[in-house]
Amino acid sequence: MPNRLLKVNAYTTLDLVDAAARGHDFEDEAVAVLNVTSPREDPDHVKFQLELDNSQLESVPAHADEVTLSPDQARTIADALNSHADKVEANLADEGDGDDA
Repeated sequence: MPNRLLKVNAYTTLDLVDAAARGHDFEDEAVAVLNVTSPREDPDHVKFQLELDNSQLESVPAHADEVTLSPDQARTIADALNSHADKVEANLADEGDGDDA
């Protein structure tokens, strides 16, 4: 990823996910880096970071998006992610059960 803004290393949460940048008159798809972190010393927030591979973007300049979350906000997102992951996992299992019939 040329001109990368986020540091990517062994501790990066997800270093290759499918993503899209959408606007009123465009949609660019690209691979992305998604990272969740907190300060090493005196942690007082959780940071959620997303950077799309700018070499695959036509409509958006190189950039990274960041959201600063309180512990409660981070837990709310974690709960929502778990809930939706369970829903998708159950659906995929149901689809797999139909193949055996």
